Amino acid sequence: MPAAAGVINSETKFVLEHFGVPVPETITDGKGKKIILVDHNEVAQAVDNIKEATLMEVVDHHKIGDIQTGSPIFFHNEPVGSTATIISAMYDQCNVPITKEMAGVMISAILSDTVLFKSPTCTEKDKAEVEKLAKIIGEDYEQYGIAMLTAKSDISSKTAMDIVKGDYKHFDFAGTKAGVGQIEVMDLSVLEPRRKEILETMETVRKDEGLSFVLIMLTDVMKEASDLLFVG
Repeated sequence: MPAAAGVINSETKFVLEHFGVPVPETITDGKGKKIILVDHNEVAQAVDNIKEATLMEVVDHHKIGDIQTGSPIFFHNEPVGSTATIISAMYDQCNVPITKEMAGVMISAILSDTVLFKSPTCTEKDKAEVEKLAKIIGEDYEQYGIAMLTAKSDISSKTAMDIVKGDYKHFDFAGTKAGVGQIEVMDLSVLEPRRKEILETMETVRKDEGLSFVLIMLTDVMKEASDLLFVG
């Protein structure tokens, strides 16, 4: 059963509505549950009480974190631009047909993670999977990707907390606890009038969560440049 670890953001909402996929159930507590971790493998980024869950599998493209298990599990990690690239290839490896809905979800994840192939983490494998999935959904992936990122960068109805927490994770740097997030927009100028408000919210989050610092990257996806906001 698919599940989300929190409230979905505007980009995810756009994707699910575009391909007619229901919003997954939200799970915040892993106690007593059988769980497969997707796109993360650190305790700080998982649901509460993850150590009291039965971890069945991990599929990820990030660095190896601190997740531990009492018995061997399937752990699939590759240096690619998106976990969805790995999952898309796994469908082929297992001879499982990919539905249009699943192809839409996966191509969206790859295009988002790689920022339309502009990310330095993007690989030829990511591009190949997008080409494959684009044929299934029957859409021009560049046009669709721009529409998706435009929806993601619309902050007109977002609170400062929405902006800070939209793509946000906890990290533990040798005992230094931090919150790191990112907001991607088509033009950084839309964020300038709200910079002070965002910084104040970051400080509130830092205090409320007992963190040493909070870092938010403001990224212009077209210019491939970022501004960094830091409180701590």
